[in-house]
Amino acid sequence: MSSSSPCSHIAELIELKTAKKDVCEECIKTGSEWVHLRTCQTCGATLCCDDSPNRHMTVHAEAENHPVIISSEPSERWIWCFPHEQIIYY
Repeated sequence: MSSSSPCSHIAELIELKTAKKDVCEECIKTGSEWVHLRTCQTCGATLCCDDSPNRHMTVHAEAENHPVIISSEPSERWIWCFPHEQIIYY
């Protein structure tokens, strides 16, 4: 779903949190590999995407109830809200 009007979770963002390092924090701990990185907009954790074997960001978002992420890939500029399944490109 794409929309020009952001959901309440995305609308509440004031400043985007960006990755401190270009690694999945959880994959590093377990020696796993990742495909793409995402950054949680609640706590700033940078974790792997759903195309990665461990899907750490989705697991984190569901376990911690952190609704919004951004892509941490240099060529991607989007925000995703898990509960509303909404993507906003910027």
